[in-house]
Amino acid sequence: MTIRVLLADDQTIVRTGMAMILSAEDDIEVVAQAADGVAAIQQADLHRPDVVLMDIRMPRLNGIEALRHLYRPGAPHTPKVVMVTTFDDDEYVHQALHHGACGFLLKDAGPRLLAEAVRSAASGEALISPSITVRLLQRFARPAAAAGPVRSSPLSERETEVTALVSRGHTNAEVAAALHISVGTVKTHLTNIQGKLGARNRVEIAAWAWECGLAR
Repeated sequence: MTIRVLLADDQTIVRTGMAMILSAEDDIEVVAQAADGVAAIQQADLHRPDVVLMDIRMPRLNGIEALRHLYRPGAPHTPKVVMVTTFDDDEYVHQALHHGACGFLLKDAGPRLLAEAVRSAASGEALISPSITVRLLQRFARPAAAAGPVRSSPLSERETEVTALVSRGHTNAEVAAALHISVGTVKTHLTNIQGKLGARNRVEIAAWAWECGLAR
């Protein structure tokens, strides 16, 4: 299946560059572009893309607010949103993930990571730029260092194993290989884990694991 993508960025040259990179991929199609957050919402409602690559700082409505609108309760269509920005700022990362973004990339991440982020988002996984990931997980781990591992958990033993691997950045295929189960079974476990934890995506699952000390 072709992954339909909406590009939202206030710089024409950035949108053009991303469109050229993604259009070269056989399984990705850029269906629309937007120069600000308001246009991004309008284009998302019109074209119903699978994935939105969203800049953070845009006129009229910034990327965080546009993200919140796309994920509002009762929204008719909720695409996967990957935040793409030049700002390597942990606060932006936390805001984006808190409001439901399933990935976070810096604009200098390169063509390979850009395409990989789109595919990961479309398949229900998440990708965060490596330069951000280490600091992000360390920040989540700090409270756990003092509090120790969580003593009670709503997860089964197998779900705990899946969560621990996801928190270290493993893909569904890597989790399946490590636990000698099928990818379909991994997806079923992740769905159950999200339900038990109230997590919207695997990034929030990983955050929970690091906060409670499970990831260590």
